[in-house]
Amino acid sequence: MNDPETQAALAKEAEFQAKRAAKLFSGRVDFLLSAPQLKFLPEPTVPEIAFCGRSNVGKSSLLNALTGRRSIARASVTPGRTQELNFFEVGEPTLFRLVDMPGYGFAKAPPAVVDKWKKLVKSYLRGRQVLHRNLVLVDSRHGIKDVDRDMMTMLDEAAVGYRVVLTKADKIKASELEKVIAKTAEEARKHPAAFPELHVTSAEKGMGIPELRAAVLQDAGV
Repeated sequence: MNDPETQAALAKEAEFQAKRAAKLFSGRVDFLLSAPQLKFLPEPTVPEIAFCGRSNVGKSSLLNALTGRRSIARASVTPGRTQELNFFEVGEPTLFRLVDMPGYGFAKAPPAVVDKWKKLVKSYLRGRQVLHRNLVLVDSRHGIKDVDRDMMTMLDEAAVGYRVVLTKADKIKASELEKVIAKTAEEARKHPAAFPELHVTSAEKGMGIPELRAAVLQDAGV
């Protein structure tokens, strides 16, 4: 697997998939609806890829970077802005959906509202048959926190496969980033539903965005 010809072939395939993903995301990507309750979910007709993470992890910024839009997902410095499941359709006709989930952790909202979000998220994860993959976003500056572990454990129990995505990788020194990557990978290996491969990204600099786009297409089966 390590011979030059094999490596060259793999690199060529990766480049092809990255270009294909970029072309698809440069096409139709439209907001569909917000679902504050399960009864408002769209019909389960196409695959869905969900994004979750602690409040202010950079989820909206990553969604904007993936889709090549400035504000398809509203970015905000106020933690806990996303209070519903927000669905975006990709492709014409629609090939799959991206799902922006409520941020968890230190969301600035009343406890009753936070509890309502948690119930919505748990029900969606456990009962949505078209949910193909979840992306768990982790801030590179802080690494995995207890609230991230709780989410990862919940995904393990729901048997929903997920990728761990480090965000804001440009905000720390390279030496520190390497330590965070190693520690995060080590922790991910303890979770049965987690992919062993990490995605290291920066929405601001574009780092890791082509590879993540290609992974999303692969997970959606497109």
